[in-house]
Amino acid sequence: MFRFALSVAIASILLSSAAAGEFPTFEEFPLPTGPDSREPSLYATEDGRLLMSWTEPSEDKFTVKVATLEDGTWSEPRAVTSSSDLFINWADFPSVSEFSDGTMIAHWLQISGDSTYDYDVRIGFSRDDGESWSTPLVPHRDGTKAQHGFVTLMPLEDQMVAVWLDGRAYDGDLLEAGAVAGTTQLRASLISSDGSMTADTAIDFSACSCCQTAAAIAGDALLVVYRDRNEAEIRDISLVRLQEGQWSAPVSVHDDNWEVSGCPVNGPSIAGQDDKVVVAWFTGAGDVPAVKIAFSSDAGNSFGDAFRIDRGQPVGRVDTLMMDDGSALISWVEWKELEEVLMVCWATPEGCIGSYELVANSEGNSINFPQMAATPEGIYIAWTHPLPDGSDTVRMLKSSR
Repeated sequence: MFRFALSVAIASILLSSAAAGEFPTFEEFPLPTGPDSREPSLYATEDGRLLMSWTEPSEDKFTVKVATLEDGTWSEPRAVTSSSDLFINWADFPSVSEFSDGTMIAHWLQISGDSTYDYDVRIGFSRDDGESWSTPLVPHRDGTKAQHGFVTLMPLEDQMVAVWLDGRAYDGDLLEAGAVAGTTQLRASLISSDGSMTADTAIDFSACSCCQTAAAIAGDALLVVYRDRNEAEIRDISLVRLQEGQWSAPVSVHDDNWEVSGCPVNGPSIAGQDDKVVVAWFTGAGDVPAVKIAFSSDAGNSFGDAFRIDRGQPVGRVDTLMMDDGSALISWVEWKELEEVLMVCWATPEGCIGSYELVANSEGNSINFPQMAATPEGIYIAWTHPLPDGSDTVRMLKSSR
């Protein structure tokens, strides 16, 4: 019920602005982050709060922190974990979510071996709003020294679905029935707030190795989108659904037929509301970079024609928000001359109503992967922003009401 009301509230912001001929105004919003903060992740809770996680350096280690925004005020930042062995990466970074009973859950990545990409997923729980965290668990049970990351945490009724990319079979170390050496798998586990979890399951034995995963609830199913990979090195976007306890076979969202021999590090995004779904993604098919979106009106069982929303020089790195009226807000990164620009588009199944530049970056480093979330207070967009001295900071914009 809350999510319905929330979508109505967000849609009213956009529709009232459209009636006035203007896009919602976004303004800088203060954050509780410290020096050289980076890689924010946002989650809007069922009761209207906003959770944010990020990473900060501290002496000779890194600390994953969380804070809660409620009634316009941030809580004090709280440390989830702190270690010199955290795996720190611009594209594969920690996140925070919340169970239906109010238990917070966070994931981060821990170095597990000597190779550059030997790292494991760690998941912790907090029952006191982030003040203290449980001993972490590992959702994958393979025990291999390999890549495990690009995690999505999505609440499903009273559980949490954890989805990740898994390299257990990449070097032929662990080949269960159906697995193929030299490929990265998409795997998942269902986790309860008491720390119990199901055995991890292979959803797809061959996925692109380092593109973000994403999930949404639509109808009575959980939908997961990711960049797939087949024997011909076609790396388009696929969708799987968890419905009545069973994972479906992967289906293509749209056949771009992008043949690329390496991972583009550019995952899709999905958002849903009731039976309405939108998926956004980057493709370089035909050597033409493009950000595309496609809408579904039947909970992701089928999609309408895909169409471009970029201005001609997209970097990608998309995110999505779905409105109750069937429209969507899409964000992505685009080049504009020598600047990197954070873009947003208000779109309907008929096309992009308008695209807008929110912020520009002309520093040497990138704004990486901007993240969006919405509460009854407005729409929030956060990202890593480079500073002239070579350090980073997390910045956030909020839409006005």
